[in-house]
Amino acid sequence: MVVCGDDGLAHRLASELRSVYREQVVLVVPPSARIPPQPMAGRARAASAALFGRMVTAVNRGAGGSDDTLVPGERVMEAADATEAVLADAGVDRAAALALVYDDDETNIRAALTARRLNPRLRLVLRLYNRRLGQHIEELLDQAAGLAGDPSAGRGGHGTDIATTVLSDADTTAPALVASALVGTSKVVDAEGLLLRAVERRPPRPGEVADPGLCTLALLSATSNDPGGVEGSEDSGDQGPQLLPDAEAVAAATGRGTVVLEQVSYSGPPLTARRAGVMPFASLFSARLRWSLAGLVAAVVALAVALILVTDDPPLHAIYVTLLDLFAINEPAVEAPAGQQVLQLLSGLVGLLLLPVLLAAVLEALGTFRTASALRKPPRGLSGHVVLLGLGKIGTRVLTRLRELHIPVVCVEGDPEARGMAVARRLRVPVVVGDVTQEGVLESAKIHRADALLALTSVDTTNLEAVLYARSLRPDLRAVLRLYDDDFAKAVYRTLRTAHPAALTRSRSVSHLAAPAFAGAMMGRQILGAIPVERRVLLFAAVVVDGHPQLEGRTVAEAFRPGAWRVLALDTAARGSGAGAGAGAEPPGSGLVWDLPDTYVLQAGDRVVLAATRRGLAELLGRRTRTPR
Repeated sequence: MVVCGDDGLAHRLASELRSVYREQVVLVVPPSARIPPQPMAGRARAASAALFGRMVTAVNRGAGGSDDTLVPGERVMEAADATEAVLADAGVDRAAALALVYDDDETNIRAALTARRLNPRLRLVLRLYNRRLGQHIEELLDQAAGLAGDPSAGRGGHGTDIATTVLSDADTTAPALVASALVGTSKVVDAEGLLLRAVERRPPRPGEVADPGLCTLALLSATSNDPGGVEGSEDSGDQGPQLLPDAEAVAAATGRGTVVLEQVSYSGPPLTARRAGVMPFASLFSARLRWSLAGLVAAVVALAVALILVTDDPPLHAIYVTLLDLFAINEPAVEAPAGQQVLQLLSGLVGLLLLPVLLAAVLEALGTFRTASALRKPPRGLSGHVVLLGLGKIGTRVLTRLRELHIPVVCVEGDPEARGMAVARRLRVPVVVGDVTQEGVLESAKIHRADALLALTSVDTTNLEAVLYARSLRPDLRAVLRLYDDDFAKAVYRTLRTAHPAALTRSRSVSHLAAPAFAGAMMGRQILGAIPVERRVLLFAAVVVDGHPQLEGRTVAEAFRPGAWRVLALDTAARGSGAGAGAGAEPPGSGLVWDLPDTYVLQAGDRVVLAATRRGLAELLGRRTRTPR
């Protein structure tokens, strides 16, 4: 595996490939003397992160440790740019995959075109911010690979996966940030748009029945509940964690915790159902204006009733005469009885009061229609929502994902021209424009009644200050903040957890969250994600059944191999219409079907989502494994 980059994502990706997938990595980074250009808002944070990194490195070396980015078995090259000579020296012509994670899109595209020419069968993973451009680049490079190499090995083929994958760190980190805000965990896998989480559960008490969730992924080690015990690994034997156990093993494992798979959902107050493009009547006029209109209508009705009692006129005629008097277009009641004359004067007075009210109503309605496409303000009775700070690259993706899950959101942004403002306006999300470090801004976002806080601005000090201020208002508030450096994020997390033990705090580094998705793409399009189980790792993959004798023609129960792999779901949308075989008729519905019967027969056109160990997935996909020394 070859990784080329100029920021923390490259080092984190190389570490992920080594520790999780046991791959041999060649890391290409700029020379240490060459400082890459930092974004305008991130120069200060990069300097502080670099200083903090040197301090941590010095402390580790003084304690006998070593830097995680320089380990035995990894080759590190220093090059200013990924030119053809540099890629050839890194061994791209014989590599299995190449990741280009430079901060500049043009640099990644240029290097990808060069690498595809050097090795048509190379699996490419690119980091691009522009998703539309990324789709065209994927098609272009896959077409080049199909023409130069094996046509069946490209996109959609069943041979070696040499397709191109374009990822954005904003898209890959959004599911983990959303899950951290909702359920407080980062053990999340994005399976075809569905967020899944692995939950550790304690052993059930006598007489209790534990909820199995979607399925049981693992049995925790026998010492996991012992305060003096250690986490189990692959060398722990029967006392260690057991991945993908069968039903008999789960029933026999008394006193051991489990890891079950659940779907991430929102349990707060639901959003009000509104038709798209239809403005509610209450939003046209303010509450004071509505009360004024109601009082005038009541006065008109009272005058009409009084006229009926005085003149014995029919109700319709009495209302008509009252309206004429109200608008001063009726003849003066000179020769009428005194009661009718008094009612006419009162109607004229009410008509004078009606004119300013109607003018105010017209002005408010025009202002509402004029600002219908502008930003909304948080409603007064809003509660149980998520406060999102920052509508930049990361915040915009998180906002879109939260709205897809139908979660109420209030955004806070200091720049009126931020890239996420148009998205918030289109989704009709309330936005508070102001500096989050100023007093009253978080209060305007109803932070005292919020369920969670997501601080995702590009400045670390702003995120940290916002979380600390929000904790002073709500000590039990669930908070997730984005920090540039992973070590700094760990330090902040431990400090906040110690200071506020009753509240849930998560500090996340973008490179730390994005690295697993990039590493999974380097292993192939099949990899959806990885979830750690103590010191072992469980992989999730999407595999086409065709060409795998361990799956094709077998039932779900027969295809399950304990400790190696297990079929979790069937993607019916990818297969389309078709009939099953025998007892394995195609389940109804579309998308992912999780409750597959054990008698369902897997066919050649099926695409399944399965959980597997590293060795099990390597055996299933025909890939060699690399055992650690």
